Amino acid sequence: MFVGIIDQDAESANRFMTASISLNTGAQLPSVGFGFWKVDRPLAADVAEQAIQIGYRHLDCACDYENESEVGQGIKKALSDGLCKREDLWVTSKLWNTYHKAEHVRQACEKSLNDLGLKQLDLYLIHFPIAQKYVPFDLRYPPGWFVDPAAETPRMEEDRVPISETWQAMEDLVDSGLVRHIGICNFGTSLLRDLLSYARIRPSVLQVESHPFLVQAKLLRYCQQEQIAFTAFSPLGAASYYSLGMASQSESLLDNPIIQCIGMEKAKSAAQVLLRWGVQRGTSVIPKTSTLDRMAENLNIFDFELSQSDMDAISGLDRGRRFNDPGVFCESAFNTFCPIYE
Repeated sequence: MFVGIIDQDAESANRFMTASISLNTGAQLPSVGFGFWKVDRPLAADVAEQAIQIGYRHLDCACDYENESEVGQGIKKALSDGLCKREDLWVTSKLWNTYHKAEHVRQACEKSLNDLGLKQLDLYLIHFPIAQKYVPFDLRYPPGWFVDPAAETPRMEEDRVPISETWQAMEDLVDSGLVRHIGICNFGTSLLRDLLSYARIRPSVLQVESHPFLVQAKLLRYCQQEQIAFTAFSPLGAASYYSLGMASQSESLLDNPIIQCIGMEKAKSAAQVLLRWGVQRGTSVIPKTSTLDRMAENLNIFDFELSQSDMDAISGLDRGRRFNDPGVFCESAFNTFCPIYE
């Protein structure tokens, strides 16, 4: 069940309506979204409905999050209750690694659409620049990272599929009206530059990990130069990774004295300062929480501004610390060395 249930009518929800960033198509992507990674399936339907009630209009989903059916139930309930119209929502999903071959891209997209109960996605992203061997939908869905979890030594297995093949199939999704925009996750500048050399439809969005310990200033600047919107996942830093053994409490940005000091000066929480830093530098952010008062708090970041000295102090925390790195976790968790950022 939720912690801290709060009642809000449409008028009170409207004060949390978020600012947006413009895409290369002219569409507006809400600056603060709600991320569904690690939202437990039994909670996901209620979380989705309540997030919409509170004022979220940008929902970040993925096949691999294992909760799209439940998120779809929450969206359906919110729409039927008149909390918003479908055209008011921005719903993102992602193509999983096992579906990179051209013949599987549309099937994967249609599966996510069916689970979410939608006719069209606002954004569909290539989740990782990693192609894995295909796992049939009727064998296992979502397929996860292992090709055969029941094997004596289960491991992920890569497949040789060029990104150009996958991207052309993604473009076909736009042509067919199944998605409005396409983009990528976890790409660096070299992969982006190569993609732009052949893309018929340019990527609208790049989604990557970014927070004050991983500022990614050059990548953001390159995206702004190429008119590719930049979405930061894990914008609050380490907290999502404690339970996975991928970060320690000592790496908490929420407890960082610089962040806390600025928060005290602004009468804002550390999370609000971190999210404000993200949107003020021109990115969208997708925090996640199942606590309702924090849902509202994370949206309420448009009534204050950080000074340039505040921005510089926060950016100065950069240590290149990447928590979500396949070059680390794939070997330890899935018995396969799979670096992508080096």
